[in-house]
Amino acid sequence: NDVENIKSTVKYVKRFGGIADCAVCYTIDPYHSAVERIVAALHGHSLHKPVFTNEYFLDKALQMEALGADMITIKDMSGLIPPGRSAEMVRLFKKHLKVPVDFHTHCTPGYGLASVLAAIVNGVDIVDTNIWYFAGGTAAPAIELVYVFCKKMGIELDINMEAIAKINAHLLDIRKDLSAFDMAKQLPKPFNPLTDRIPTEIDRFFNDAIDAARKDKEEDLLIFCHAIEEYFGFPEPNELVKKAQIPGGMYTNMVAQLKQLGQLDLLEKAMSLIPQVRMDAGLPPLVTPTSQIIGAQAVSCALDHLKGRPMYSNPSNQFIALVKGEYGKTPVPVDPEFRLKITGSRDEVPYDPSDYEMQENPVIEENGVQLAENEKEVLLLELFPMMAHNFLSKKKQAHTTP
Repeated sequence: NDVENIKSTVKYVKRFGGIADCAVCYTIDPYHSAVERIVAALHGHSLHKPVFTNEYFLDKALQMEALGADMITIKDMSGLIPPGRSAEMVRLFKKHLKVPVDFHTHCTPGYGLASVLAAIVNGVDIVDTNIWYFAGGTAAPAIELVYVFCKKMGIELDINMEAIAKINAHLLDIRKDLSAFDMAKQLPKPFNPLTDRIPTEIDRFFNDAIDAARKDKEEDLLIFCHAIEEYFGFPEPNELVKKAQIPGGMYTNMVAQLKQLGQLDLLEKAMSLIPQVRMDAGLPPLVTPTSQIIGAQAVSCALDHLKGRPMYSNPSNQFIALVKGEYGKTPVPVDPEFRLKITGSRDEVPYDPSDYEMQENPVIEENGVQLAENEKEVLLLELFPMMAHNFLSKKKQAHTTP
């Protein structure tokens, strides 16, 4: 959410005729239990005041609009925005912004469909969806369910649902082919809103959900949307992710990291350290890459605790860069003493692109061609130097080997 980071991107997107869709990343303040608050008070320091207010997000959106954004997306990468908050933010954005507003969320903790409906009822211009067999769970709500809601509300959609049905049939085969990698292991019931009749009792849930959204009755709205998703066979809300208040991908990465270390029993301790690690690092929004940086560092700190070492005995290079300031301005300033401990300097040091040098593009002796032969391969080498070098070397070798 550091708007400085996207200035050059917006400039060049506009210069070359693109649409600058600027995203305000939705996140929430760390949860602190009553015990933590009491302990903090006893030690003479209060916990921080809320940072991620509706006004915070609107301010970011207004800065982006001033840069030349063609549209603003409320990007809820964790699926943590409940429908009541979705309604508030859409109303606020539509009141103060001149450009279209998009709403993006996920269904992991169970808010997704209800929050999208709340956004639509309150005048959002665009919502992000997934096609039926790849919707729900960790993904966005199904476009087919959004279509049913919009038809009932008399909202015209410039969408070819017949084409979507054809794509859906093709994607079903692809998802089945990928079943070995499928974490959900659950497919929704087949459904085509153009041809399939919804049973009367389920159809009533759609009407009740719309009514609840219009009246800002969040609890009722969630009940009706969950009933709809349950009928069609979408995954149930992930209560663990909801309770942890972190992105699903961050949670699964932490589990994988601890499994690899043979320390899965440290998961609860690592999860409990996330708020502190995040606060120490300046309270960054938990979105890639900062979510993975904070999660990995929390795991490292849990290992420190297990081995009787001080926290941050082994800070990662990425965590050091984040605390140093190389990823941009954090929502809350990092304590200079903590920065000294982690980076060796009290001063914030932003990333300086002026001394950046392009990756070397060597010539392969066997055939006399360069490692990266076209724009796509050059970009690959720039973005992922080590991985791209190995990948391109093997690719070129395969092409030259008789």
